Amino acid sequence: MNARSAPSAIETCLSGFFAGFGAYDVDVPLLQPAEPYLDSTGEALRRRIFLTRGEAGEVLCLRPDFTIPVCLAHIAATNPLPRRYSYIGPIFRQSGTGAPETRQAGLEDLGDADKAAADARVLAQALECLSACGLTTDKIEVVLGDQGLFEAFLEGLGLPGSWQRRLIRTFGDEAALTSALDDLARHDGRSLKGLDPELRRLAMRRDLPALEAAIESLKEEGGLPPHSGRTAAEIAARLVEKVAFAATALSEASLLRLRDFLSVDCSLDQAPQTLAAVCGDDIDLGRALVFFERRAEALREAGVDLAGIRYRAAFGRAIDYYTGLVFEARLRGGDEPLAGGGRYDRLLAYLGATEPVPAVGVSFWLDRIEAAGARQ
Repeated sequence: MNARSAPSAIETCLSGFFAGFGAYDVDVPLLQPAEPYLDSTGEALRRRIFLTRGEAGEVLCLRPDFTIPVCLAHIAATNPLPRRYSYIGPIFRQSGTGAPETRQAGLEDLGDADKAAADARVLAQALECLSACGLTTDKIEVVLGDQGLFEAFLEGLGLPGSWQRRLIRTFGDEAALTSALDDLARHDGRSLKGLDPELRRLAMRRDLPALEAAIESLKEEGGLPPHSGRTAAEIAARLVEKVAFAATALSEASLLRLRDFLSVDCSLDQAPQTLAAVCGDDIDLGRALVFFERRAEALREAGVDLAGIRYRAAFGRAIDYYTGLVFEARLRGGDEPLAGGGRYDRLLAYLGATEPVPAVGVSFWLDRIEAAGARQ
């Protein structure tokens, strides 16, 4: 076990379940290349990473999660698919309140082409593991979101592509989503307040080379290291979108319908009817809704009570690599997830896989589970 002399009772329990699920136990180094995290996880995690440099000058970090290094290990080993991996060990994240080191366990389910069945299997097995740790469904609440449905609604609403991309990037970040919706409602340029006039001029002209050069210059003047946050190219592309976004108007009726969709909060068994009412006759969620219903049926077949799971249309997890299902299980009335996961179909190709790999996983926060068990 990483950095521990002996496994705890919960670690032993989960290890047994993971083996029974057919998962291969994998151990990955504590020091990881930082670039995959900086480029693919999003601001919420990126700002909490412990960065350092290797002897050759490469940017490294203390492992802030397991999903990326497990995927990298799979790619390096060229193992056949489908394949399941499990892990247990410490992760490291900067925090103003809690300890920087905590323990995680989890499953990564790679390569199953039946995505609905794989989603349902991971969620059902997560609930089974929590129950084995003493946290039965009467003690926890489970919330589920679906980025695919959100994207389908934005497309059905007829939003311009730049708006769709911006809103999709905010999925899982409530403050950012609220800010984007406020910008949609105002159209008064407030979202550009404080933006350097030269950057704004270049963004309006869509002069990306000049805009990137100006951003690099400002970063150097500010004394920022080259790998701090987003790249100049990424910032430039988003500034161009933001300027175009601020200059376009959205009808009040469309904005109201978007808010109605995002306010959907119901039990999973009631979600299809609720979504149908919000979409009306003119917005077709298409394959995204068909997939959503197939996954719900797979969960029911796995013995999961759909009435005990909440579907929230605005719910996401603040990690950029998620592409579909996202979910969290919390102690009833609690603020922190005991377990959480989701689907990330684009991540392995980004990390170097030769072809896209469907993937879904779940992580367990062991310290929180032990504390919750003690309170129970």
